[in-house]
Amino acid sequence: MKITRPTLLIDETKVRKNIKMMAEKARKSNVVLRPHFKTHQSATIGQWFAEEGITCATVSSVDMARYFADAGWKDLTIAFPYNPLEADMIQKLASEIHLNVLIVSKEALDHLNQHVDAPLGYFIKLDVGTHRTGVMPENLNEIHNIAHSKHPNHHLKGLLAHAGHTYKPLTKAEAGEIYRGSLAAFDNVSQAIGKDDLIYSYGDTPSCSLLDDFSEVQELRPGNFAFYDVMQHHFGSCLLDDVAVCMACPVVSIHPERSEVVVYGGGVHLSKDFIQVGDRRVFGTVVSTDGTGWETTPLATVDRLSQEHGIIRGSSAFIHSVRIGDLVGILPVHSCMAADLQGYYVSLAGHRIEKFNKATL
Repeated sequence: MKITRPTLLIDETKVRKNIKMMAEKARKSNVVLRPHFKTHQSATIGQWFAEEGITCATVSSVDMARYFADAGWKDLTIAFPYNPLEADMIQKLASEIHLNVLIVSKEALDHLNQHVDAPLGYFIKLDVGTHRTGVMPENLNEIHNIAHSKHPNHHLKGLLAHAGHTYKPLTKAEAGEIYRGSLAAFDNVSQAIGKDDLIYSYGDTPSCSLLDDFSEVQELRPGNFAFYDVMQHHFGSCLLDDVAVCMACPVVSIHPERSEVVVYGGGVHLSKDFIQVGDRRVFGTVVSTDGTGWETTPLATVDRLSQEHGIIRGSSAFIHSVRIGDLVGILPVHSCMAADLQGYYVSLAGHRIEKFNKATL
């Protein structure tokens, strides 16, 4: 496939290697790997997980759950708080597959009980330090209110946490401390509500990458590890060579006087996520590509982005090595966001890989 516009390349060998690594880690700890498919959002890549023995998955929306249910996945957790406005869709999905939802308030559980009759499981989402959403573990009154559903078809499966505060430069020891803090929260809540058969569902790519023993939980839900990205490399979660995606971008303008190259590839392709390196924001790592693969050696960095433009700042040698019409590769800072913005991917063999596409809903 000839590349003429920003295109996310997928290295299948690296993706499969990353999947195998995490699957083996889960097996060694005797825990279920329920990977978060919001990273790749592709039935084709989902099949690569299935070929590694994975039978259940996590998704980030009801629409994504429908997409993967249609692709044959029969055991899904929607790792986003229950949305009352989607009760009808949840009812339909739960009547077709084994579905789990997240509950973070008594109001949400009451609505679920009143508007969804199909059998389903639910997890109480605990806020273990990210402070995005979830019930604080010490808020035992609220937890008691949602620990026992009054609907005979709805049962509490377990406690779920996403330790998003691991998303920073992290040592193995620091990751272990956050993990143990989450375990303590699980244990305290479980004891307080008098249930010892709850699933502890834990997951974030940094700690799941850095740590090895997860035998004290029953389920792992990392997602980004399938692709990894520059942010994860910056955090210490992976090697740059583990990053399995690269945005191929055409060069459209060169400005030697300010050491900049402009590419067709902006915020609508890469997102505007960045990492802070010293006093600079970095929106991507520039590497060499011919559209059929890429070299891992960093050549320059993406200095800023607008909607369609990517402005690369580099050395004089880099600036003089490129020509208008060339392709350059950009390893994304956040692969989940970059992938979400794509209509499809291209494998290194030139095959188009389809994915979940919100625009077609």
